[in-house]
Amino acid sequence: MAAAAGKIDLSYGDESGCSPWSDPSYSYYFNGQQKRIEQTKRQGKRVNIMGFFQKFGTFFYGIIIGKATSKTFIKLIDEQARLAEEVRQKTGRIRVIVLDNYSIHKSKEVQSCWSRWEEPGLYFFFLPSYCSEMNPIELEWEHLKRDEIAGRMFDDELDLAYAIMNGLDARAQKSGYSCERFRFGVT
Repeated sequence: MAAAAGKIDLSYGDESGCSPWSDPSYSYYFNGQQKRIEQTKRQGKRVNIMGFFQKFGTFFYGIIIGKATSKTFIKLIDEQARLAEEVRQKTGRIRVIVLDNYSIHKSKEVQSCWSRWEEPGLYFFFLPSYCSEMNPIELEWEHLKRDEIAGRMFDDELDLAYAIMNGLDARAQKSGYSCERFRFGVT
């Protein structure tokens, strides 16, 4: 209600992952024809996506090849805090990010940053356990996997990462919101 009334800047955050070997059950094929997907020579690493979705607004995300960690989450939230400060200065609204209870979200390393993120006006709301259906970003992941990259095999993680970027851009265009990718940089 507070978001609808314009009192807060509301985002939904979550992570998802994709494998270069796509699950064929996420795809369709023409009636009467057998589905056949050739596997690549190597399976490759999982490509993880950390994202923040504002309904009718922006989809902000970062891509990690390999494992997502507290450190990568902190980098992404540092950027969200910077953006929250801009919003607060322009509108007076605080930013609230809705998250699930993924261990990274509540790790000691992340908790040590909470007060630093509250200064510019960034706060978190944690969903009850096992309530992923309450997070609208879950539908974005579903459509990305089912509609944009389904039934494809990728030669390597880079090809998959590009397919994810293109898929998220296509979703944004279809749904009428903007899409912005965060670049983690070299660590």
